[in-house]
Amino acid sequence: MIIAVSGTPGVGKTTVSKLLAERLGYEYVDLKELAISAGIAEPIGEELEIDVERLPEVAESMLRKKRVIVDGHLSHLIPADIVIVLRADPRILGERLRNRGYSPSKVADNVEAELIDLILVEAIERNERVLEVDTTGKNPEKVVEEITRLLREGVTKRVGVVDWTEHYDEIVEYLHIGRHGQNEGG
Repeated sequence: MIIAVSGTPGVGKTTVSKLLAERLGYEYVDLKELAISAGIAEPIGEELEIDVERLPEVAESMLRKKRVIVDGHLSHLIPADIVIVLRADPRILGERLRNRGYSPSKVADNVEAELIDLILVEAIERNERVLEVDTTGKNPEKVVEEITRLLREGVTKRVGVVDWTEHYDEIVEYLHIGRHGQNEGG
């Protein structure tokens, strides 16, 4: 069984994926490492560019018939038995990414992606079995308990759990709307 754990950078994918793999007795797979070992990833500056066209085929051939938890913000693009999309309040996400040293534009891009449900929408478009889990205010153990409960209960689709739009006014500071020219020498 392939369980993909996806979400915007900073939502807690790696910590939750490792705990979930341990709890279920599955192998933990870092999608970036898988892409590098398969030769479909190339470093571009500080980023790692993954060939998303080849990713599904490569992942399927390398992971078929294994019991794995696949961790990565692109893992919802691979053929998985179930996709878990972790979510986090964009205000918290913005602070986490700032603390990681992300550039203001990268913080803005990721906060916006979370605000508009980008990864969730992509996951739903590609997979019938998607579980959305809000990590806001929960420690990783609580998140893993929630996921394992949903899996144990046979829940195969749970979306629409969060709506960040009511916090838009508090999130806008991370988006740099109307400030692009000022911040980039204009």
